Amino acid sequence: MARTDTDLVKIAQFLYEVGTMRKVARMHRQALLTDDMSDNIATHSFRVVMIGYFLAKLEGADPSKVMLMCLLHDMPEARTNDHNWIHKRYVVEKEDKVIEEQLGTLPFVELVEVAREYNKRESRESIVAKDADVLDQVLLLREYVWQGNREAQEWLDGKKEKKPYNYLKYLKTESAIALGKIIYDAEPSSWWRSLYQREKSQA
Repeated sequence: MARTDTDLVKIAQFLYEVGTMRKVARMHRQALLTDDMSDNIATHSFRVVMIGYFLAKLEGADPSKVMLMCLLHDMPEARTNDHNWIHKRYVVEKEDKVIEEQLGTLPFVELVEVAREYNKRESRESIVAKDADVLDQVLLLREYVWQGNREAQEWLDGKKEKKPYNYLKYLKTESAIALGKIIYDAEPSSWWRSLYQREKSQA
């Protein structure tokens, strides 16, 4: 369908805004005592999309909708910035206003509709997408633990009563919980070690 020049200008401006997500660092870095600048909203969203695809297939949800939700789930942070749980004690984010002014002005209404659906957390797709968001945090924490970050280990285990798979309490779907346990138990470098071992056995 042909679109007006005004529509195309809005799309171009939005794409420039999307690019700024690479510059927005995730603020849990403050509490995790890490200077990992590779962990930004864009890199986080990319892995959340991939997780969302697999969870949608496992849970019988619509993969396309879940992946779009995952792409959009932190888009308002281009305007509000990311805030960790400490910041949220003092800062009020007007996320609904951002969604209206950011996505609601674009020519394709499904973007704002999907963003609203995600925030309501009522549909199967929105629940799966949120589980994908949580699992990316579990993956990141495991990577930090692998590098010796003791604070990340406490986040995974719990600070007071250490429980197996503690962080998985934030998950809702059976598939996410099962995958989360595998992530907890797997070594972050296992993806390439299996290739190395296979190559050695064939040498």
